Amino acid sequence: MKKQLKNMKMKALAYSFALGALVHTGMASANINIKFHHDLPEDSAQHLAAERFRDAVAERSGGDISVKIFPNNTLGDDVEVTQQLQMGAVEAAIIPTAKLSGFVPAMQIVDLPFLFPSPDAAHAVLDGQAGNDLLATVEQVGLKGVTFWESGFKQFTCDQPVNGPEDFAGQKVRVMQSPIIMEQFKAMDANPVPIAFGETYNALQQRIVDCQENPLVSITQMKFYEVQSDVIISNHAYLAYAFLFSQRWFDSLSPENQALLTDVARETTAFQREETARRETGYIATIEASGTNVSTLDDAQLNAFREATASVHDAFASEIGADLMAEFQQAIADIE
Repeated sequence: MKKQLKNMKMKALAYSFALGALVHTGMASANINIKFHHDLPEDSAQHLAAERFRDAVAERSGGDISVKIFPNNTLGDDVEVTQQLQMGAVEAAIIPTAKLSGFVPAMQIVDLPFLFPSPDAAHAVLDGQAGNDLLATVEQVGLKGVTFWESGFKQFTCDQPVNGPEDFAGQKVRVMQSPIIMEQFKAMDANPVPIAFGETYNALQQRIVDCQENPLVSITQMKFYEVQSDVIISNHAYLAYAFLFSQRWFDSLSPENQALLTDVARETTAFQREETARRETGYIATIEASGTNVSTLDDAQLNAFREATASVHDAFASEIGADLMAEFQQAIADIE
């Protein structure tokens, strides 16, 4: 009996050494941990989609790849996290295209006013060759772009009613640190003021600025409507998020894991967009229930805004790139 017990112990020890050798030589699967950043609260379409991405990655990798989500700018603001992606300190993030303009000017094409006539048009273009060509531009700065998520179309909020571009004259407007967005408001004789997303509520409350623009999800989840008298439904520009991996980190993965992560990110895109659209009616109801006025611009008013900001397209054509501008314009025309 003692001899049998001794033999069993020896076999167990031998197995442990063998397993250790496999791990050391890389023959056994290594655990991969991904930090995933986004800038919105947990009750958002972005966060729900990030959770779906996390769960699908864990299932398909057999638990070998784990994703930890860091919402609400926990790891830093979008620009800081983009820099961390470049260094490989953060593995994955969704970053608004406007925030990427300082890294890759071409990315700001998505932020041009009145570029996309509808959500369906935006999705078709960004999921097609034009979108793929745009994503490829971030590789020059150490990023791997795989798809586009969204917050949807942007709306105006102000401390006064807005019926036309002339109502922005002289107003201080909070904007992202984006040349195109700043120029959009300058074209309406407003004074754009770059302010970090997380500081926007206080800036509005303290009357540092009079207005701002954001999709309904941000207006509602960040409670901007609490400190503004008017929300104006304008759909004047689209806010897309580029789904990015750190190129340095992504290149270190096996081709199989690269394909797994890319496929899951793209497959989750439809859910993220559908969830964004589903929530928008509820956001409007929440804003109206607060007592804040909600108005919708009619076609004539929208045409006035479109004409007032048309110069922005021409002003940034060379910076974005003539070929990319032409490709996007043709893709949109084909859809229309």
